[in-house]
Amino acid sequence: MAPAAKTRRIRTPRRTAAARPLVLKSPVETDRLGRLLGRALQAGDIVALYGELGAGKTALVRGMAAGLHAPPDAVSSPTFVLIHEYRGRLRLAHADLYRIDSADELTQIGLSDYDDGHTALAIEWAEKAGGELPADRLDVRLSHRGPAERGVEMAATGAASRRLLARITARRPRR
Repeated sequence: MAPAAKTRRIRTPRRTAAARPLVLKSPVETDRLGRLLGRALQAGDIVALYGELGAGKTALVRGMAAGLHAPPDAVSSPTFVLIHEYRGRLRLAHADLYRIDSADELTQIGLSDYDDGHTALAIEWAEKAGGELPADRLDVRLSHRGPAERGVEMAATGAASRRLLARITARRPRR
């Protein structure tokens, strides 16, 4: 178990760096972005996913797993288990906070155990964590723009997530 003192928490999100908003025109493009993100991930990176039901959060994580060379078919919404682990180039912990009622429950499910510097962490329904999210994370906001189209906004909240965002934007093809 990782010591609690290693994890810095904040009460309000800070935006320190943001990428140009994207429009994903299909589930294939959501998968491509997830793969790109997965290839860019390093141990200790944290991705907080926000968006309505069906916005593509789990599809993005499936792509992230593929980008890490973990089996993407194993990825499903961990709604009942709350946290799944996938092994690839590095360990990816996939948390789904949809069913938690308060940020206090995060201690019970052991989310902070994955903020260990060795694991990449993807957190769906991150808004449910309140101020208990790690201070340095990449916030990814997905929104519906049509039946298959999704809007994506990414913002880094610290030094490590700024480096992650830079790796993603450097690899992303220009339109």
